[in-house]
Amino acid sequence: MFTDEYFMREALKEAHKARGKDEAPVGAVIVAGSRIIARAHNLTETLNDVTAHAEMQAITSAASFLGGKYLKDCTLYVTLEPCLMCAGALYWAQITRIVYGATDIKRGFSLSPSSPLHPATTLTSGILGTECAALLTDFFQKKRK
Repeated sequence: MFTDEYFMREALKEAHKARGKDEAPVGAVIVAGSRIIARAHNLTETLNDVTAHAEMQAITSAASFLGGKYLKDCTLYVTLEPCLMCAGALYWAQITRIVYGATDIKRGFSLSPSSPLHPATTLTSGILGTECAALLTDFFQKKRK
């Protein structure tokens, strides 16, 4: 029951919350064991803060829940490939695993010539990627009209 798709659907719920606030629809959840310990979505417009990405909000929430800054034995599920800023924060948090849906061909961390992720972090991409990408594409197409 608790598969990568299950948790990515939970991240998609967060992305829909962001869209409802006219934020870029990116959502994230952080899981420890099989329990969601943090939920977040983009809040850059709401908070007038360029660092208020879904991943950053989730990292802060998970660290608070765990009572420490390291997210070892945790998995981040995020609907869009993290940017370099978020990848850097995930490096410092020492997250064990990152799972993302849509690839970010303009600002994703994978564009970097060397991986900005912690060497112990494992990566899974493309989970519900089409659905995650469609949500973003639809949002930005409507913005451009």
